[in-house]
Amino acid sequence: MQPLFSPLRAAFWIASAAGIFFAVRALTGSPAPLGLVTAAFVALGTLGTLGTLLPGLGLFGAVYTRGPAERRELALTFDDGPNPASTPRVLAMLAEHGVKATFFVVGEKALAHPELVRELARAGHGVGIHGHVHDRLYALRSARFVERDVARAVAAVETTLGVAPTLFRPPVGFVSGAVAVSVERAGLTLVGWSARSLDGLANATPARVLARATRALENGAILLLHDAAERDDHEPACLAILGELLTRMKDRGLAAVTVDALRRPL
Repeated sequence: MQPLFSPLRAAFWIASAAGIFFAVRALTGSPAPLGLVTAAFVALGTLGTLGTLLPGLGLFGAVYTRGPAERRELALTFDDGPNPASTPRVLAMLAEHGVKATFFVVGEKALAHPELVRELARAGHGVGIHGHVHDRLYALRSARFVERDVARAVAAVETTLGVAPTLFRPPVGFVSGAVAVSVERAGLTLVGWSARSLDGLANATPARVLARATRALENGAILLLHDAAERDDHEPACLAILGELLTRMKDRGLAAVTVDALRRPL
């Protein structure tokens, strides 16, 4: 997790304060030099964009992106499910290798396939939420929209499992100020990743996904995979390589655990 105060967050606050200061000066008839104003707003825009696109920077709030390097453990995470055609196949491969993972489910899909969500929990896997609807513009939505969406996703899982989820990964993975604030108010932990396999892309090839995911196999890693496609219109490449990836993971002496297990104190 990122500390409350970080150099990047401090720079964002300074740029924000400078922008407000210059705006007030302009309104009172004492505009600052154009160069200073331009620099402040360019810095603010650049930092804001980087913080949104790279949630691991923790610009808007703490995001859990990596576990401790002292343990031979990592977390496999699966987004965009559940899907009745693909999720059971992922579960079968995980069971065959005796490993646990964390599934970030889409709320409306969880309501459509509640038995699959219960199967995830019965198998000992972690269940977090990935929004109620997989909105590609999530990071641009208002806090009101995000709060409602998060509440609906929480309710979908709680209704299905009888317990409320505690982990949240936003759709597409981008984190804005509205997302960070809304998730904190809901009492959830934002979860990012240390590496993406990019297996959910329609043009992803198994060979490239396997190579990318293999490079990410290290202590404390949080690897982003998919057990379903965003729109359920294709099969994620992960399904073709998951068995081999799990074999390579074991060959390196690494154990796959849930995100909650990875977060436990040393």
